[in-house]
Amino acid sequence: MSQTALHDSAPTPAGTIAPAGLSGRSLPRWAPVGFAAAGIALGCGLGAVAGWHSKIQWGLLSALFFVALSYAATSVVENKRQAKDKLATSVVWVCFILAVIPLCSLIWVTVSRGVQVLDGYFLTHSMAGVPGFEAGGGVYHAIVGTLQQVGLATLISVPIGLLTAIYLVEYGKGALAKAVTFFVDVMTGIPSIVAGLFLLSIMLMFELSPSGLMGALALAILMIPVVVRSTEEMLKLVPNELREASLALGVPKWRTIVKVVIPTALGGITTGVMLAIARIAGETAPIMLLVFGSQLINTNPFEGAQSSLPFYIWEQYRVGSEASYDRAWAAALVLIAFVMILNLVARGIARWKAPKTGR
Repeated sequence: MSQTALHDSAPTPAGTIAPAGLSGRSLPRWAPVGFAAAGIALGCGLGAVAGWHSKIQWGLLSALFFVALSYAATSVVENKRQAKDKLATSVVWVCFILAVIPLCSLIWVTVSRGVQVLDGYFLTHSMAGVPGFEAGGGVYHAIVGTLQQVGLATLISVPIGLLTAIYLVEYGKGALAKAVTFFVDVMTGIPSIVAGLFLLSIMLMFELSPSGLMGALALAILMIPVVVRSTEEMLKLVPNELREASLALGVPKWRTIVKVVIPTALGGITTGVMLAIARIAGETAPIMLLVFGSQLINTNPFEGAQSSLPFYIWEQYRVGSEASYDRAWAAALVLIAFVMILNLVARGIARWKAPKTGR
């Protein structure tokens, strides 16, 4: 008999567990689907017998049955180690589904309700002369306000946030850097209404009139800490070897930052900026306090009241008629599309500016 045959026929030492793949005892590939079907059947059946009317209770019970069946069957067929691995995998899948279901439900309801009035007329007309309880009107004035206010907030916050992050990563040492980091962390958790009240107090002190600029300043306060934190993390990911190589060639530090560090982290920085823009695009409280809203098209953000998509949604929902509800859902769909486009642009820029890898 050959050595290979002797080696293959050698028994497994006592007290050890052979891997499932070597012992031949493993669940089929369709086992998770079967466990899911059995869990759903048991959960829905028990919920119906118990008289539970909430589908959420049925779903949670089905998820528990799915996890329990996966663990029990894997323990019997394979071994305890594989059972623990299957348990962790099942819990991850259940958490993923629980997170996706509300998102899909939100998108489905928004799309189904929003497409009823979403057309070219709705996107190119304002609410001027249209009573809130009647059909008609559009969202053009709110789109203009949102684009201008978010654009001004971006122009204000991005340079400040970028320079602050460069200081913290490249120059910041001692008490000043710690104080800046602390206040950035505090500003990250500031509610939007607080930023609005801060700007409102300034407006009252200097007798300023409501305008899109005041709303943009409040949005910039909310956006700056997000830009600082995301940019700081991206700059920290740049290898120090690149900085050292540039400095070794006699390049000044400021030029190293401009020509080496920032271009290397540009993809991540852009992604962070886009996510910060998406974060402030849905803010309503500062706009209510500082911009006041308007039914007319105001293309001058420095003078007069303006509207925005979040304010328009709240305004139409407050009217309470069927037509206003349809306009509110359509505006919500436009806002979701705006945020989705920003995220897609951020992913595209991040992939485009990602460092190229070679063999």
